[in-house]
Amino acid sequence: MRTVIVDYGSGNLRSAAKAFERAAGTAADIEVSGDAAAVRRADRVVLPGVGAFGDCMAGLAALPGMLEALEETVIARGRPFLGICVGMQLMATVGREHGEHAGLGWIAGAVEPLQPADPSLKVPHMGWNELQPQAAHPLLAGLGSRPHVYFVHSYAFRAEQPECALASVDYGGPLTAVIGRDNLVGTQFHPEKSQAVGLRMIANFLGWTP
Repeated sequence: MRTVIVDYGSGNLRSAAKAFERAAGTAADIEVSGDAAAVRRADRVVLPGVGAFGDCMAGLAALPGMLEALEETVIARGRPFLGICVGMQLMATVGREHGEHAGLGWIAGAVEPLQPADPSLKVPHMGWNELQPQAAHPLLAGLGSRPHVYFVHSYAFRAEQPECALASVDYGGPLTAVIGRDNLVGTQFHPEKSQAVGLRMIANFLGWTP
C-alpha cells in the first residue's frame, strides 16, 4: 500500500512522514513527493499544510499537473484522502484569509477567521484541546475518553452541510476539528503532533476502506 504525502513547499513534512512511518510499520510504503505521477500511483493521499490558504493553494497549483492528479486520484478514483490543518481547509469551496481564494471545492463551505465569543481567548488557537466527536467514523475509532489533540490555527472550516462535521472543539464556541464525506477526511489539528491519539488516528486512516 503506497501512501503519498504531497510536498508542495508548505509545512514541516519530516514530522508528518515520521509519524506515518511509525504508525504504518511495515504495512505501508510512505512517500513524500511533489510529483503528480506519484499521486496518481498512490493508494492513499495525504495533504498537509501550514501557512495562509491562498499561498498553499498557489503552491499546489504551481506543481505541474498536481491539481489534475489530485482530482483524478481522489475524486474520480476514490482513493482515501487526509487533509491536515490548511490541507483540510483547502477542501473548502473558498478561503477568506487575506482576500477570497477558491479552494478545491470538494466539501462545500468556507474557511473563515476565528472569532471566539470569549474575548480572553487568543487567536491563533494554539495548544491542546479536547476533541468532541459528533459522528461515528473509522478515523475516530479507539481514541479513548476525552482525547486531546494539538491545534495551531487562526481560521476554521464552516461546512454548508452539518453532517460533514465529524468532530468539533470548543474554543469560545464550537469549531470544526474533523471534516469528511465519502473517501475524504480532514483534521484541523496536527495528528503528527498529537502523540498517542494522533498516531491512532493515522493508523485508522491507513487501515480505512471507504
